Formats: sequence, C-alpha cells, structure tokens
Amino acid sequence: MTHDARPVTQRRRWRALVAGVALSALAVFPAAARVFDPETFTLKNGMQVVVVNNPRAPVVSHMVWYKVGSADEEPGKSGLAHYLEHLMFKGTAKMKPSEFSRTVARNGGRDNAFTAYDYTAYFENIARDRLELVMGMEADRMVNLRLTDDIVLPERKVIQEERRQRTENEPASRLYEQLYSLLFVHHPYGTPIIGWMHEIEKLTTQDALDFYKRHYAPNNAILVVAGDITAAELKPLAEKTYGKIKPSKDIPARVRVTEPPTEGARRITLTDDQVRQPNWMRIWKAPSYSAGEKQYASALEVLESILADGATSRLYKSLVVEQKIAAGVNLSYNPNALDLGTLSISATPAPGQDVAAVEKALDAELAKLLSGGVTDAEVASAKVRLRRDAVFARDSLQGPAYAFGVALTTGQTVADVEAWPDRIAAVTREQVEQAAKLVLGQDNHVTGILLPAATPAPVQAAAPAAPPAAPAAPAKGGTK
Repeated sequence: MTHDARPVTQRRRWRALVAGVALSALAVFPAAARVFDPETFTLKNGMQVVVVNNPRAPVVSHMVWYKVGSADEEPGKSGLAHYLEHLMFKGTAKMKPSEFSRTVARNGGRDNAFTAYDYTAYFENIARDRLELVMGMEADRMVNLRLTDDIVLPERKVIQEERRQRTENEPASRLYEQLYSLLFVHHPYGTPIIGWMHEIEKLTTQDALDFYKRHYAPNNAILVVAGDITAAELKPLAEKTYGKIKPSKDIPARVRVTEPPTEGARRITLTDDQVRQPNWMRIWKAPSYSAGEKQYASALEVLESILADGATSRLYKSLVVEQKIAAGVNLSYNPNALDLGTLSISATPAPGQDVAAVEKALDAELAKLLSGGVTDAEVASAKVRLRRDAVFARDSLQGPAYAFGVALTTGQTVADVEAWPDRIAAVTREQVEQAAKLVLGQDNHVTGILLPAATPAPVQAAAPAAPPAAPAAPAKGGTK
C-alpha cells in the first residue's frame, strides 16, 4: 500500500513498459505498429475490461483501477484517497480485516495497491486457476466495505507514521513536496498525495465512507487482466463477479480548478543534517498526453532521450564526462497526467564541486539547446533508444496491465496506447526544437537545492567575508 509520490518515476516505468514491443513491432508493421494487441469489452454496468494475453506461464496479473486519485479530493481533505486505499484491506461482511491479503498469500499470490494524483489501483498476481477467487474478493470490496471507528482510526495513525518516515524524515522528499506546491500554486497537483499532516489527523470514518460511496463503483473502474487468459475466457468470470454490481448514478465529473499562469523563477533551498550529498533540481510544467499543448508530448519524450538517456546523452556527456562537474544528471518528463505534466532536471555535484557550478553548467547546456537546436542524427538515435529500451516489455506480466491502467484513468484510450510507436516514429527535429522552447524556454520554473546543514548556501560560500559555517542544526527548509 503506497502512494506514488513522484509521478516522473511512474512515467519512466510506463514508457519502458508501453513501448515494450515497439522495436519488434515497428520492424514488422512500420505503418501501423501495435504494442500489446489487447482485447476489450464493457460489462452492462459500465465497467471497462482490457485483456492482454501472454500464455508463457499459467499466471495472471489482475488489476482494478479507479478513476479517482488525490487530485480529486475536496479541499481540506488531503490524503483521503490514499487513506481509503489502506482501509480497503479492512474487511467486508465476508472478509475479516487483513483476511484479503492472507487469502491471496495462502493461494500463492501477491497483492498490493497504490494511489497517485489521478488514480487508485489494486492488484493481485496469482495463478490462473485462482483468478476467479480474487475477482470475487475484489468485486466484494468494491461495494461491501465495512468501516467503523475501531478499524479506521488506528489506521490513521499508520498513515501518519508513513508520512513521518517517507516525507518528514526524508529531506529529498520534503524538498520535492515543497517544489510541487510552489510549481502548482492552485491546481491540486500542488498538494502531496499522502496529504498534509494537519489534514490527515482530522480525517474521519465518515470522510472515508463518503469518498468510497462517491467514487467506488463498476462504472468508475477499469479491470485489466494480463497473462494466461483470453477475453473469451475472462468475460464469463467478469460477468459472474463484477457484472452483478449495480452501476452508480452519482459518479462526480472530474472537474478540477485550472492552474493560472505563473511568472518568474522561484527557488527553495533546504538544509538538513541528514543530507550527505548536495543535490540540485528544477521542474517545469509541461504538456501531457491529455492537457496543454499535447501535440508536443511525443516530441518531449524524444527530447528527454536526447538530453539524458544513457552515457552518450547530451547532459551526461557534458556535465559528467567532459566537464566533470556532476556525478550524475537526470531528466524526467511525465506525460501521464489527466491535467498538465511536468519535466524535471536534477543533478548531483561531483566531489569538490558545488551546486552553483552544476547550475551554471546546466543553464549553459539548455541555452545551447534553445539557440542551436538538435540534429537529425540525435532525433533518429533517440527514437532507436526509445524502442530499444522497451524491447522486452511484453515479457512483463504486470507491465501491460499497468500501462493500460495509467492510460485509461488519465484520459487516453486503448488505441492511444497501441499507437505509441507510430507517434514516436513521426516526431521530427523541428517538433523537438519547438517542444524544447515551449517548456525549457519558459522562466516560470521552480528550482530546489538540497544541502548538508553544515554547508553554507552557494551565494554565501562565494562571498569573500562569508561567516564560518553554522554548526549542524535541526532540519529546516525555507523559501527564497
């Protein structure tokens, strides 16, 4: 049971998985590449079903995705989507608390769940002959969850402890959280998925029940099953389990506030005595597959590969190999969002270097990109890397189910997933350059610097009369 705190990580996983057969597919069907070749149908109650057949072993990955995430929470109720995800394991009239996972394990399977801004998902990886069992259990908790204060309130303390461990005791997570709240000043993507502590501690049993009844229904969910199963074999099981559930007439529309235009660069420097290695990060808002100038999403994926995919990429070659300023550099583009996506760059100074030198070198590389563009050879090479990186994705049991779940809960379609190789193949050098200017040419980004507590800030270090470094202090953060 987790919350996906960093959507860029999700996106990297999705890209690799979705593009999994792109190389082989393009080689055979260059004009109409197909990725996972899924089968789809919809139950009478509105539940969409996607099946990806992979008969290599008698196992399946069974996933139920709900079109609700933390960005769908009401103001003041942050963390509620993730809280309910935990509570979904607390039993129904048929299942005692925690019996769900024990039953899956007893039958040789593995289960878990996760929450993100735009979706919540539950999965079981299990032998094919136990699929009907987990489908019945998952259908049961879709509508028959039983919650009382005796169950709900102790779990709230678990959530609070999870926040302490994963965010409040992790300087990098705190910096990331602050950067997002500074990047999205109005949109709910600026609120952490796990929630703010002062709002988590006020969540009630009734809050969880209201959220559950409002959003958990077959016509707000997607069933994706990948593995040794066909649609013809799955459909009778789906009708026998999920098909018996009545649809909800009151699923709310996913209407969110619009992020207003922001001006000017913003910075946060966070120091903490737990930090051993300084780090620099910058994040821009960017188009996604579903929002903004989405015609540039595929070009941004190619740009990501040109700048930071491997040891021969532009940023790594310049900062790490040639200038030896950075020990590592990373760029991540997240196009899988219902609303705007993000593009972020992060780097770690090499021994003896500081974050100011890293920032100066990165600014120079980005200026070079914006003024000089990219070459046709770089674009062609990036396309090959995108396809090469994903050549084994179809071998994954859970990968295809994850790819379709993310896509279908963030405004995309099955056809969009299948057309991914064609979109990447059609990207031109001019489109990559236009996409770079659209995102990296903007100065409304946020920059974060993470420093050991005993290390003075870069500006202070450069001043001739800088005072001695302060002794280690308790963790703190500040906005400049």
